[in-house]
Amino acid sequence: MRKAFILVLLFISTLSVFAFQKPSKKDYLITITTPYGDMKAILFEDTPLHRENFLKLAEEGFYDSLLFHRVINNFMIQGGDPESRDADLDARLGNGGPGYRIPAEISGKHYHRKGAIAAARQGDNFNPDRESSGSQFYIVQGDTVPENDYERVNLRNIGEAFTDWARDNQDNEMVQTINKLLREEGEEGLKKYVEENLSKIESMTGEVLSFPSERKAVYAEVGGTQHLDGKYTVFGQIISGLDVIDKIAEVDTNRSDRPAFDIKMAISVERMRKKKITKLYGYAYPQ
Repeated sequence: MRKAFILVLLFISTLSVFAFQKPSKKDYLITITTPYGDMKAILFEDTPLHRENFLKLAEEGFYDSLLFHRVINNFMIQGGDPESRDADLDARLGNGGPGYRIPAEISGKHYHRKGAIAAARQGDNFNPDRESSGSQFYIVQGDTVPENDYERVNLRNIGEAFTDWARDNQDNEMVQTINKLLREEGEEGLKKYVEENLSKIESMTGEVLSFPSERKAVYAEVGGTQHLDGKYTVFGQIISGLDVIDKIAEVDTNRSDRPAFDIKMAISVERMRKKKITKLYGYAYPQ
């Protein structure tokens, strides 16, 4: 009860800040220190619960000496499990946290481009509201995706989202229409129907299923893990040190995706003018 109360207070206080203050000219610059170099990051102001929680833990030293305990090349690097501190090499990691979860702040505005910082979470079967781990996060590496591959990606995401939604809405007219199209016309018929009704399907399922042209270009040039969009809360971005992600992602790992040797992190926070962050790291703040 106390933890839930704390989260409510955090939510209310954050809303109050946004309601009564002008946008700040300063921001928090995050430094994630690793044996392979430093990564610099910013946290998004429109994911206030995740932002404030991460800042709080970082300033308390919660993350210092924790491991990147799960590493998958061409996908992501994950850390933030407090049980990873001084853990034996054969210890099972990935279930630890500060004792609470954070309500989802999933937005179509933020996506899984390379360097995106997102909150880890339990799967939908155990966590239908997609609440985030209180401390575990992952940093996207991913791979590039040619723009002409997005039709396939869209259909896959739509299929997953619609299957989950349709399970509880069998009598819905759209469910019956899509099932009929799949039987009679296959994917081509489904594709045409989806293109004509995409915004309605997104609204019904609560999933981000379309890919704006700007996002397609970023995934084609920079890379990422586009199939996770709309399913996890993305709350920050690495703005310097993307090569560090690659170096960590390339290390040898065991069958549990844990690196063969410990990769420790330390996280520090610095308050800095946004103009200086832009000048030093090239990050363009949204207007």
